[in-house]
Amino acid sequence: MRDGQAHAALKVAAFDLGAEPALILDKDGHLVAVNEAAETLFGQNLSFLAKGRLVSALPPGSALERLIERCLVEERSVRERRLDVALPGQPVLTADGAAAPLGGGAVLVTLRPRPPMTGADNAGDVAGLRSVVGLGRMLAHEIKNPLAGIRGAAQLLKAGAAAADLQFAELIIDETERIRRLVDRMEAFSEETPPASSPVNIHRVLDRVVALAANGVADDLVLQAVYDPSLPPAWGEEDQLIQVFLNLAKNAAEAAHSRGDGRGEISITTAFRHGVRVRGHRDVNGGNLSSAPLEVRITDNGPGVPAGIRDCLFEPFVTTKANGTGLGLALVAKIVGAHGGMIDFESKPGRTVFRVLLPVAPFAAS
Repeated sequence: MRDGQAHAALKVAAFDLGAEPALILDKDGHLVAVNEAAETLFGQNLSFLAKGRLVSALPPGSALERLIERCLVEERSVRERRLDVALPGQPVLTADGAAAPLGGGAVLVTLRPRPPMTGADNAGDVAGLRSVVGLGRMLAHEIKNPLAGIRGAAQLLKAGAAAADLQFAELIIDETERIRRLVDRMEAFSEETPPASSPVNIHRVLDRVVALAANGVADDLVLQAVYDPSLPPAWGEEDQLIQVFLNLAKNAAEAAHSRGDGRGEISITTAFRHGVRVRGHRDVNGGNLSSAPLEVRITDNGPGVPAGIRDCLFEPFVTTKANGTGLGLALVAKIVGAHGGMIDFESKPGRTVFRVLLPVAPFAAS
């Protein structure tokens, strides 16, 4: 394959990554391409490096050079946390860095800028990696780097493949796209922006969920909605709350369908629970309990949650479905927690209840 074709394919791989600053070096160590995120990070001052070897322009013993060399020697994707990146003409940048081989000696380097670490930050970071948020961030970073390498290599193969072999290259590209969509869902866990809360009519949310479920996953089931008409508005983001309850309704419908006797039932009820208070995820020392009296219950008459996964049901990748990802309930728990609410459940054969508690809109609580 001509160098021009190879460079074009490498540039495609760089710009496909998109979300994180990415640099691509060819087999000679020249900077072939940078994506928009890298140009934004470095102020579009990297173009001069395309005329020379990036590796030779780095300071002696550079952490970035060691990362690239390790990637080439081990012939696999490698990652380093909090390395100092000193590019020519640029201030030192502290970042999580990763390098992935793209074939033929080419390397994809991605960077996730980080603030300088303090002792408190380090303790919080370790704890974060044990959380859903930390897991989402870590997996998205870890998977996307080798995935971009696989996709870039497949594009190189496709460019020079015989007609009979094109389908195999296309299969690799299609499958990497499917995995990337899964990773995009995982990245939802790393978003720490609080919901754009406003007063929400929870019954309007649930009516939308009932309508969607009745014409989809809950078809052929008995679906009941029993509301307390006196409920004040909830405090939250309507789209996210629809996502929460649609996911729970979908799970309930699948459980009810699994009975296999045509007698599946789902009920959605609301109530006001006076005096219910929820401890936020930051209130680990016992303070700042918040009121969350709005209760939504989603009940099904399916076989129940298996005992072996009840203690970890809201953790990522925990699922009983043959084709499930185990991400739905983990994301539900994250959204509910971000709203200052709580989710729990009780289950036995023939009856499972998921209960969501949410806060009241401020003016309604006063």
